Amino acid sequence: MKNRISSASICLFILAVSGALVLADPPTTKPAMEPADQPAPKLGKDGAPQARFMQLHESFLKRGKDGKIGVLFLGDSITEGWNARGKEVWTKTYGKEDPANFGISGDKTEHVLWRIDNGELNGINPKVLVLMIGTNNIGYPAEDIAKADVKIISEIHAKLPDTKVLVLGIFPRGADPKDPKVAGMRDKIKQVNQVLAKLDDGSKTRYLDIGDKFLTPDRMLTKEIMPDALHPNAKGYQIWADAMQPLLDEMMK
Repeated sequence: MKNRISSASICLFILAVSGALVLADPPTTKPAMEPADQPAPKLGKDGAPQARFMQLHESFLKRGKDGKIGVLFLGDSITEGWNARGKEVWTKTYGKEDPANFGISGDKTEHVLWRIDNGELNGINPKVLVLMIGTNNIGYPAEDIAKADVKIISEIHAKLPDTKVLVLGIFPRGADPKDPKVAGMRDKIKQVNQVLAKLDDGSKTRYLDIGDKFLTPDRMLTKEIMPDALHPNAKGYQIWADAMQPLLDEMMK
């Protein structure tokens, strides 16, 4: 039986002879990430600023002009979730404080820095700003996340010199700490939170880590509190509110 040579083999032979064929391992490096501590808008697949991100940004600028803000929450989807799963708890707990929620789903530290640099804190004077940001930067080194968070806090104080800042430790994520991937994320969050804890000066900047409130004794994150092991449900937001209230009350005085 004659050997059969496929057309693909012939093409490879021709390319090799002509010197045009270069065999190489497939690329293994990921695209470069935006620096965590450099302001950047959130971009869509077309490379332009994401429409929803810009719409919410504009709504926050309007909220700042519309009336007094007593307590301001700033962050990502976990903060934005006060408008949905946490809405009832939000109204009951913070309604009398002239609250505002500047959370945007998917935001990283660089996006919050861009929002601050583009006017979201201009012309307002809340008594307290509650900040939690960084979980969406989980793919970055811990030191990069911490550095960006520190920069955000510094910029908040520069924009709002009379406002106290309540820095929340990044919440735990991932259901089972015995899973190596979850353990790695939890360890990175712990490293970032250790840096943030050192910023507590007992006055203008306070730090609070309520992560343990969401976990079982064996450190599991259950569906009863965070169904996707990241975002709180209504019960989770109640836990958040209850754990934060004593310090927030003290800061609001």
